Amino acid sequence: MTLLAKSSEISAPVPSTAPSPPVKYPRLDAFFQITKRGSTVAREFRGGLVTFFTMAYIVILNPLILGGFSPDTAPTDVAGGWLSAPQVGAVTALTAGLMTIIFGLIANLPFGLAAGLGINSFLAVSIIHEVTWPEAMGLVVINGILIVLFGITGARTAIFRAVPRELKAAITVGIGLFIAFIGFVDSGFIRPTLGGPPVQLGTDGSITTIPTLIFVVGLLLMGILVARKIQGGLLIGIVATTALAAFVEAALHLGVAGKDNPAGWHLNTPVLSGQLVSMPDLSLVGHFDLLGSFGRIGVLSATMLVFTLVFTNFFDAMGTMTGLAKSAGIAHKDGTFPRLKAAFIVEGFGAVVGGATSGSSNTVYVDSAAGIGEGARTGLASVVTGVLFLGAMFLTPLTSVVPLEVAAAALVVVGAMMMAQIREINFTKFSVALPSFLCIVTMPLSYSIANGIGVGFISWTLVRAASGKARKIHPLMWVVAAGFVFYFARGPISALLGH
Repeated sequence: MTLLAKSSEISAPVPSTAPSPPVKYPRLDAFFQITKRGSTVAREFRGGLVTFFTMAYIVILNPLILGGFSPDTAPTDVAGGWLSAPQVGAVTALTAGLMTIIFGLIANLPFGLAAGLGINSFLAVSIIHEVTWPEAMGLVVINGILIVLFGITGARTAIFRAVPRELKAAITVGIGLFIAFIGFVDSGFIRPTLGGPPVQLGTDGSITTIPTLIFVVGLLLMGILVARKIQGGLLIGIVATTALAAFVEAALHLGVAGKDNPAGWHLNTPVLSGQLVSMPDLSLVGHFDLLGSFGRIGVLSATMLVFTLVFTNFFDAMGTMTGLAKSAGIAHKDGTFPRLKAAFIVEGFGAVVGGATSGSSNTVYVDSAAGIGEGARTGLASVVTGVLFLGAMFLTPLTSVVPLEVAAAALVVVGAMMMAQIREINFTKFSVALPSFLCIVTMPLSYSIANGIGVGFISWTLVRAASGKARKIHPLMWVVAAGFVFYFARGPISALLGH
């Protein structure tokens, strides 16, 4: 670097007259703007693979949250209805595949879409105690329709543009901490405690299980490969650590973790067994009731549920896309990114399609950051991820071969990458520092991107206004902050209304 700098001071470089090397797959390159964004077809394929491997757990986890293998093992609705886990798994893969492909083709962004974990848990824990499963999925569809309308009218884009640059950076950093925390918890590296601090390292401060040790090995391996700038570092790390996990499982037969087996693997074991290929059961497609919940629990109660879904869906996705675009290096100075409006509209359709297939609202996954860390910059990576999800409908055992501990290691590495955006926040100005800090820490501590954004919006408007900066606050910031106050108070408000 020093020699090059000195030589450039002596004489200006002579423009090269040599023709540029021909671009491979010119039509593909032109459609996805691969070369323009500084990527290659190989990187996009690798990035798509990595994103799929870090998201594939949803095909296993979503059926466990929404369904079961009998009424005794599944969340039952107000009428005693329940969802079959194999059917939920099939529609989860189908919807994720279709929406991720569509998103890649229309929005041309390397973001994967799948059933949102926050919303599916909200459905299984809260909503179905008031309505039936088809009625709950109808609420999800209504939520998606509203989000699509926000996107079409430009309201969602206007709100996005109103967010200050520093707060957008804080959202990115918060998401990085959030996905890293998810990785630590999913691997068992961080565990909840009883009667002590909220969390602790491993068990009583020690790493006592082999799966958690595999996580540590995978984390170090991926970190070293990325630090050495090895092409395909994350993918190599995932494959190598999965192979190690499979060898350990074959030798020790650890099995899945549970009350009687605390030292087992979280969620799935790294082993292939039984039939590898099976036809998916798509019976749940179209199994929703759009307006039934309004008749069952009343217009006001159903509206409150829709409001909660919209706020969670709207701001979770907005924050996630902000962080991912910055991480990919395709965001503009104001935090916006190419095809912003199209991305918002397609993401809204993910909620519509997810509800219509009974797999829950589909939204952009923060796990896509792993593929971006591998070099993905365009929608081609999303198309690759989507095709793999469609294949997962037929190859569920192959989908489950990567243990959650290995995917968790990739999330922690990517979380560290996303921390770089903290340099855009001026912490010497406390009116900027405090709201940014609250936004960042609330995400992992409350396990919610939407909560972090809400705290950031409210604290930014109040602290900045009280510091004499009220005129610099966009009017939409006040509107959204007020909406978040209502969002955080929705429990007491419902109680006061007798619902």
